[in-house]
Amino acid sequence: MHKLILAAVLAAAVAAAAPGPAAEVPLSVAGFTLGRPIESVADRVIMETALPVRYMENLHEVEILPTQGFKSGLVAFGTCREPRPIVRIKLKYEDGRIEFFEELLQRFKIRFGDPAEYQGDPFRVFISWKWSFSDAHANRISLTLQHNAQDEEEKIGNAVKLTLHNRLEEDARCFKENRPEGREALRQGRTPADRSGAPAWDLFVPK
Repeated sequence: MHKLILAAVLAAAVAAAAPGPAAEVPLSVAGFTLGRPIESVADRVIMETALPVRYMENLHEVEILPTQGFKSGLVAFGTCREPRPIVRIKLKYEDGRIEFFEELLQRFKIRFGDPAEYQGDPFRVFISWKWSFSDAHANRISLTLQHNAQDEEEKIGNAVKLTLHNRLEEDARCFKENRPEGREALRQGRTPADRSGAPAWDLFVPK
């Protein structure tokens, strides 16, 4: 009897120690897929809205057309080489309630495991959980799920973001090599009008 109990305990311990099934590596949300050419979703975005991303001019962002379950969204794609790959997807859900966020979070955990990092504030005004992945093709992907109750720096409500970091970085390097001037060159040789060295308190203090 003792041997049977011991065997059962050992079997349970081995099962607990054995690694579970590998978490999925997310590449798509709402029909938009990282790494695919932006032209593959040309019928689901408004290409006329494409604008360079500030401080990341190699990327352009386009607004999505109305999509079931989502209030709005932006899809970013690289521009340095063809085909122009989708490298970031940011979508805002129609349902902005905290209850919807908590349900989403549980479903994310079931599919992808526990998040790797909490990026929100300690008061849970802005809640942000981040997962990080790598796949068999050496792609580095991050997934972020956010709920914002009142932080004016972020979109109010619930949002999801997928980023393909290695392709984003590759496009930035390509852009820099082929167009080295960028914003920094525009700043070079420019000096402020007042070089007296005295603190410009009248400029510093809001009126």
